[in-house]
Amino acid sequence: MKTAALRAFRQQLAADQPVYGLWVTLESPSITEMAVALGLDWVVVDAEHGHLDWKEIAEHLRAAVRSNTVALVRIAESNAGLVKRALDIGADGVVIPWMETPEQLQRAVAFAHYPPAGVRGMGGERATGWGQCLPQHVAEAEEHVLVVPIIETVQGGRNVEALCQVPGADVFFVGPADYSATAGYPGQWEGPGVAQQLLGIKDAVRRQGKPCGILSTSLDNLTLRKNQGFRMLALGMDAGLLLRSLHAALAHVGHDRPLNTALTPE
Repeated sequence: MKTAALRAFRQQLAADQPVYGLWVTLESPSITEMAVALGLDWVVVDAEHGHLDWKEIAEHLRAAVRSNTVALVRIAESNAGLVKRALDIGADGVVIPWMETPEQLQRAVAFAHYPPAGVRGMGGERATGWGQCLPQHVAEAEEHVLVVPIIETVQGGRNVEALCQVPGADVFFVGPADYSATAGYPGQWEGPGVAQQLLGIKDAVRRQGKPCGILSTSLDNLTLRKNQGFRMLALGMDAGLLLRSLHAALAHVGHDRPLNTALTPE
C-alpha cells in the first residue's frame, strides 16, 4: 500500500484540486507503467467489465509500485471475496459498482477493513509483504484504504445524501451510461434529462464535503467536467484514448471509418 500516494491524493481533493487518472481495461501492464511515468494521480484497473484476469490485474498493480500513482481495482460486484483479493494483491483501494443503499455501502466498507472495524480476512500475499509485514499493513490499511462507490442507478441517485453519511467512503464516482439505462435510455451515455440529474448528484456529494468523480469523453468534456466541479477526473479509458488517436490520424489521411460490433471493415 502506497501511503504517501494515498495521502497526496486525499490532500489534493481536500484542497478542492482535481486528481487526474486513467481507466485501464487492456491487459498490458505497459499501459499503467506509462500512466505512472507521466505522473498521473491514479489508475483504476477495471475487473468488472472485459477480460482481465487476476494475474493481469496483479501485473498492473506491480507497474504502479514505488510511485505516487494510486492504483485502484474496480471489482465486478460488492463481494467480500473480491474486495479481499484485490487488496491482498496490492491495490490501494477498490471501486465498487452499483451502490444504491447505505446498507450496501456499509457492507462494502466493512469488506475493506480488518476486524473489529470490518470483516476482511488476514492474508499472506503481496500487500502484507507475503506475511512478513502483517502488523504494518494492517495499521496502514485501516488508516488509508480507499473505498470508492459508483452511483450509477436512479435509485442510487435518490439515496445519494444517505450514502454520503456512511463512514469510510472517501470519494464518489458517477456512471452516466448505467444511470441512463436505469432511467430508461439504454445505450446512451447521457439520455434526456440525465446530464442534469448527474450534476444534481455531484452537487449533493459536494455539499456533504466529499469529492465526486467521472469519466471524460474528450478533451473538451474533460474541461467541462472540471469546471462543473468534478474532481476525480478520468482522462478516458485506455482503449477509448487509443481509438480517439487512431480515428484522428485516419481522418487526417482521409481513411477513417466507423467501427461495427462485428469488428470487420465495411
